[in-house]
Amino acid sequence: MQVLGPWDELAKIAALGGGKARGLHTVQNSGFRVPDWVVLGTGAFARFLAEHELAERFSAIGTADDLDRALALGAEMRAAIGSAPLPSDLRELIADGYARIGGGPVAVRSSTVAEDSAEHSYAGQFDSFLNVNGIEAVADRVRDCWASAFSERSIRYAFARSRPVGGAPGVVLQRLVSARASGVLFTANPSTGTPGELLISAVYGLGEGLVSGAVDADTVTVEKVTGAVLDTIIGDKDSSYTPAAEQGCEVGEVAAALRERAVLTDAEIAELAELGRKLEIVCGAPQDIEWALDDTGLWVLQSRPITTELKPANAPLRGAGETVAPGELRIWDNSNIIESFSGITSPLTYTTAAGIYGRVYRGYAASLRVPPDQLRQTDAWTPVLLGYFHGRVYYNLLHWYRMVGIAPGYPLNRRVLEAALGVAEPLPDDIAKTLRPYTFRNPLARLGSRTVTTVTYLRRLFGIDAMVEDFLAEFYRVYDEYDGLDYATLSGAEAYVAYREVDRDLVERWGPLMVLDAILLTCTGLLYALTKAMLPKAPEWFLYAVVGPGADVESAEPARAMTALARTVDADQELTALVRSTPPDRLFAALADYPGFRAEVHAYLDRYGYRSLDELKLETPDLREDPSGLFILLRSALGRVHEAAAPSDRRDEAEAYLDAHLSGARRRVYERLRGKVSRCAAHRERLRFCRTRAFGMVKRMIRAMGRDLAERGVLDEFADVFYLTVDELRGCYEDADTSPLRALVAARKAQRSADAELVAPARFVTRGGAFGRAELAEQGWVPAREMPTATVGSVLGGTPSAAGIVEGEAVVVGEPSDFAGGILVAYRTDPGWVAALPSASALVIERGSPLTHVAIVARELGVPTVVQVEDVTKRIRTSMRIRVDGTAGTVTVLSEGDQRDGT
Repeated sequence: MQVLGPWDELAKIAALGGGKARGLHTVQNSGFRVPDWVVLGTGAFARFLAEHELAERFSAIGTADDLDRALALGAEMRAAIGSAPLPSDLRELIADGYARIGGGPVAVRSSTVAEDSAEHSYAGQFDSFLNVNGIEAVADRVRDCWASAFSERSIRYAFARSRPVGGAPGVVLQRLVSARASGVLFTANPSTGTPGELLISAVYGLGEGLVSGAVDADTVTVEKVTGAVLDTIIGDKDSSYTPAAEQGCEVGEVAAALRERAVLTDAEIAELAELGRKLEIVCGAPQDIEWALDDTGLWVLQSRPITTELKPANAPLRGAGETVAPGELRIWDNSNIIESFSGITSPLTYTTAAGIYGRVYRGYAASLRVPPDQLRQTDAWTPVLLGYFHGRVYYNLLHWYRMVGIAPGYPLNRRVLEAALGVAEPLPDDIAKTLRPYTFRNPLARLGSRTVTTVTYLRRLFGIDAMVEDFLAEFYRVYDEYDGLDYATLSGAEAYVAYREVDRDLVERWGPLMVLDAILLTCTGLLYALTKAMLPKAPEWFLYAVVGPGADVESAEPARAMTALARTVDADQELTALVRSTPPDRLFAALADYPGFRAEVHAYLDRYGYRSLDELKLETPDLREDPSGLFILLRSALGRVHEAAAPSDRRDEAEAYLDAHLSGARRRVYERLRGKVSRCAAHRERLRFCRTRAFGMVKRMIRAMGRDLAERGVLDEFADVFYLTVDELRGCYEDADTSPLRALVAARKAQRSADAELVAPARFVTRGGAFGRAELAEQGWVPAREMPTATVGSVLGGTPSAAGIVEGEAVVVGEPSDFAGGILVAYRTDPGWVAALPSASALVIERGSPLTHVAIVARELGVPTVVQVEDVTKRIRTSMRIRVDGTAGTVTVLSEGDQRDGT
């Protein structure tokens, strides 16, 4: 039986002093300010038990396996502790401890061995007392702390966690801080489970009401890495405490002042945040810290591990996962990546796409015979070509410039890249010129490598047609083999094996085909330069009209097939009424009485069923899985069956312009390059269809795995598979620990809801790798705000993409399924929007470029189109009458309409 304190060894404190004393010892001996303290160890309680022959009863409580029995024994023990006197030597021990910390007002706190452990905190289960003054009062409170170890709440807590009841209690005596403010600091946000956030609760004075809930504390959320304040809630203060500076005020005035004033200054919040970061490092785990501020500064009253189950961090899914030096610039641009991955995108889709991009472009570099040393250098940036912020996918733009530098002709190719990606703000020359894909030991090695790469590239340029045909033949061999599997009967393990084989096979073959994009960039750039040189007065629309994949491009087929379906329906009044009146999710079954049309629908699904809205997002079901989307688009197409044929896309006009201004050898040179660009554009459309088919096949494999994981209890439901990363999914079939996955999915679902409320800027920058929520907010990631609508007469400028002038009502939609005719206005489009084009009199896209998939098809179908119209979906409202000039690239507001919000 002895008084223990910070002078003793930690092991001794842990064994005899209990959890609170253990925490205080660690904190104080790590250099933090802790008020003087001692602990009456478990030997003091053992002495009390021996004096009054209570040891056997104490043991019985600890071994009770029935809750009611334990509660009864606990009540008897509390009564005995309260009535039995303290032996004189024990009273002397308490007096000694009290004297060691200077007497006066103290805090008396329980400190059992089980308390404040990494597994169980026992927070609030045992009693603590503040402002205890005098040896008699301290002795009584020590007895009360012992008794609280056997309270009903502590016994129920132990039984609920299958823990032994009781345990020999120690008691901490600690000098009381005359606090002007106090509170609790969590080094991981327990309310959201976010390890990257600190949560501070603060009240005036000692804060007796904070843990009891009697006082409404200020709550401050701080980003751990940067120290930035993310959120502040000012609580309704307890007016019973009045700071000395306000003693001269009336009570009502003081209460009003306190309610409106924050407890902590910015400097104090920063100091607490720094304290939390350091203590977490020292203690090796997230901490629950009690603190107080007096006139001398900040004190730590207690620190214990947070035992609440923390949800896994989303930090690995922010940014691109690359190591970036402090201050190093990164530019994030969504450009036309939103054509493929629009809006909130699942972790599985993002990580799958990022992994494929990285491997494909490394394969592209290898196919151009980049030397091994330089090829290894590309491993630093090819895996991080994409980034992920608040659920949205972005180009990691600087690395895309590096990728363009692999092929010859970088100065020209990067300009065409900017047009192809739809980048609104070209990269400054002083930055662009420094972005090399790799470095060499000396200029001679660089020259040798560039020579080999250039020769290889030129061979690919002249042999690209054969390369594409060979690839397509092999692709469809693999596709037919795996698409024909019955995934409804496939086990999860079998689906995983098929997935890995397809992934490995197709990605390996796809890498060399990426040279097609480089060739298209080069040839388009050359054609642009040739046009400027030979036809300096050619109108802006000319270049887009003079080239294209041709009217028979495969990507236009679904739209034409949809128009054919619409004509079949229109020819039968009863069928038309059925299609228009039956809910889309019940229409497929309702076609039983129309076998001819049902067969046409089956044929459409057989041929294009792998397609969907947002078709590269793995979480989006394809038309085979959910045919209701087909009927939504069919209704839209019905609206234009009787309209005149699509207007010319000005190709004939472009031909006439060429005939009038170019002839002879110059015309032959021009036509040869023009033909190359057109063929490459057609090849790219065919490859994009292959990509869509491949993703459709992978969707079916992942759905088989998702069903398997749900049946095995790894996930709660099938759709949870999309909240995993691709590595986490693979781990489910490669013997990884799957126990954290359900909590991880729950965290990401909650994060998705918060992310959906934010505006996603088209472009922003970060510096270094330590960016967080506050820094992103400064870059435009803020909750959505209403923007003023465009007024009558406003002219919004963009980039012309398909010629023609149309006036009509705007229909602002986020999904093509919401569109039923008019001028289609969208933030972005993906290939799945093609089926909506027959219903559109014109097309206006906020984000994208004239070279995106839908823009190309719109030109082939003769739909006037303007792209890159800044803020058009915020300033134009559904039912506004507008004029779209696809030649000039303008959108003019003609009337305000009824201002219905179509977004």
